[in-house]
Amino acid sequence: MSPCLRRIIYPGTFDPITLGHEDLARRASQLFDEVVVAVAAETPKQTIFPLQERVALAEACFANLPGIRVRPFQGLLLHLLAEEGVQVILRGLRAVSDFEHEFQLASIQRRMDQRVETLFLMTSDAHTFLSSSLVREISRLGGDVSAFVQPVVAEALRQRFAL
Repeated sequence: MSPCLRRIIYPGTFDPITLGHEDLARRASQLFDEVVVAVAAETPKQTIFPLQERVALAEACFANLPGIRVRPFQGLLLHLLAEEGVQVILRGLRAVSDFEHEFQLASIQRRMDQRVETLFLMTSDAHTFLSSSLVREISRLGGDVSAFVQPVVAEALRQRFAL
């Protein structure tokens, strides 16, 4: 494998991190020496967890998985890629509906820096329905999300919504 493909960045808000996110990072870690799970500070989404807590939850979920490192970032993803010396972005696709948005992001990033590649991985069948927004909504309404997130994340959600 060439040196530029030894590391990959998996960006997102991870609000909260789900078993689907973990599955993608774990599978990518079998293809790359290091997966950098990059937790975005700025997001157009309304987050329920502050950045530090999202990072801490992701670190707890990946604590026993070698080759996966969690870090926060702010600003343009391209700046993080340059700072980390990485040229490959990991993006997950659950359904065809995800592709249009992800394709647009990949295209603009490549237009801004031709060295940047985006690797799309299909979500495992067990997680095609899963999204952070659904997990937040189920939890907010008092539902059990333990089948969708790690116990530490389920507990954080229970505390967040005081249920």
